Amino acid sequence: MKKILSLIILAAMALTVSAQSKVFFTKDITPESLVKIYKALGVTPEGRVAVKISTGEGGNNHYLKPTLIRNLVEEVNGTIVECCTAYGGTRQDPKKHWETIHQHGFDSIFAVDLMDERESIRIPVKDQKWIKYDIVGEHLAHYDWMINLAHFKGHTMGGFGGVLKNASIGVASTAGKAYIHSHGVTDKTPDAWQHTKPQDAFLESMAAAAQGVHNYFNGKILYINVMNNMSVDCDCDGHPAKPELQDMGIMASLDPVALDQACVDMVFNYKGKPGDDNKPLVERINTRHGTHTIDHAEKIGLGSKNYKVITIK
Repeated sequence: MKKILSLIILAAMALTVSAQSKVFFTKDITPESLVKIYKALGVTPEGRVAVKISTGEGGNNHYLKPTLIRNLVEEVNGTIVECCTAYGGTRQDPKKHWETIHQHGFDSIFAVDLMDERESIRIPVKDQKWIKYDIVGEHLAHYDWMINLAHFKGHTMGGFGGVLKNASIGVASTAGKAYIHSHGVTDKTPDAWQHTKPQDAFLESMAAAAQGVHNYFNGKILYINVMNNMSVDCDCDGHPAKPELQDMGIMASLDPVALDQACVDMVFNYKGKPGDDNKPLVERINTRHGTHTIDHAEKIGLGSKNYKVITIK
């Protein structure tokens, strides 16, 4: 009996280990290391490849620079894709957004597609607790593959921004952003800003929308978080706080839940020191209940918080 029990325990342990999602990590934040960690994932995008980034609000200097991401975008022959915002600023409409894209140097190096420049489309979501569909830029339909290339940092409303936010709020059109922020109440701005509570409803709507985009590509999507310039404020903020935490590296995975969880764990477990302090970002995430987005994403089956970090030297 003891032998059988031992075998059962060993089998359960083996299953747990095998269920771990792989998260690759490198301390180096260079164009070359970005390509290297992408290749470590072992997949090769084919066809038309969308590279989803944030082009950054005017006045913000923390976004992922074209010079950093250039080698990767060229490696996959990708197109930079973005959508307009749902608030006043330098990216609130196509005209202003194109001006910002140009000022930040993206269109001088890459093909760039403002996916909701003309229209939006609706794509299905599996989790309909709050939102009944996801509203995205219509040009999403032009692409066969997506590289979700996110800048990991804080966020005023979501606590933090990583690949889950980049897939949900990032891929959503202006109407889609309003719909997610208002947890399905309205797709109109500025009406949406009257319906931002309860907080967990917004976070769960983000998780549902991220799953919608993931399922839309049917496995043809990969995820990368660059952990540099980690202000408590997002790239959508034109006047972000100065980063108090030093750069950590790059993480990548085929599992967005595991990836965001690994990045959050790295920040939370970091032993800070004067001039290199994780406390402000930890506080920002905690005060917004930001980790609930990851929890809900796992609950609805988008991925797993059980991960294994593989360091690339």
